[in-house]
Amino acid sequence: MKFYDSVGPNPRIVRIFMAEKGIEMPKQTVDLRGGENRQEAHLKRNPHGQMPTLELDDGSYLSEITAICEYLEEKQPQPAMIGTTPEQRAECRMWTRRVDLNICEPLANGYRFGVALKFFEKRIPVAPEASPGLKMIAANRLQWLNGQMAGKDYLCGKRFTLADILLFCWIDFGGQVGQPLDPANGNLVAWFARVAERPTVKA
Repeated sequence: MKFYDSVGPNPRIVRIFMAEKGIEMPKQTVDLRGGENRQEAHLKRNPHGQMPTLELDDGSYLSEITAICEYLEEKQPQPAMIGTTPEQRAECRMWTRRVDLNICEPLANGYRFGVALKFFEKRIPVAPEASPGLKMIAANRLQWLNGQMAGKDYLCGKRFTLADILLFCWIDFGGQVGQPLDPANGNLVAWFARVAERPTVKA
């Protein structure tokens, strides 16, 4: 297998996931800022032109971070980063979906349609007028999630999972692009500090 890597939170999620599982493979960096991901060679790997992408042993390609991570979990089940039972896997998938739809997507598009508009307007459809509302939605859902984290170490209780990696990378990114985590969200602030201590977050 081969991992097509780049800057940005999404490739980082897969790198941390692999580091947690002790998976190593060749990596090739794609110049995202230079637009290499929108050129023919990468579009053959991922017609959506996004990052990251995983090349499988049979020469086919897999993209979308949750699909890549689920594939890697099936190929190497231990240590489990999604779950070892149907119940654990369902719980992780539930939280991953909630985080992705309600926090990561509005945060990302709030950034793309706002401070990063000049970079993205020639690459994807943009809606500048939507940026403030999207940022508000992400902040609101983080406030909701803060309440859900009361008494929990991680999103799935005592288990550190893909859902935590996803949330951590996007909250960290938000802090770099003008959407910092509200310090009033004390449960999430404590959770973020807990995750930041893991050596794998440097992957």
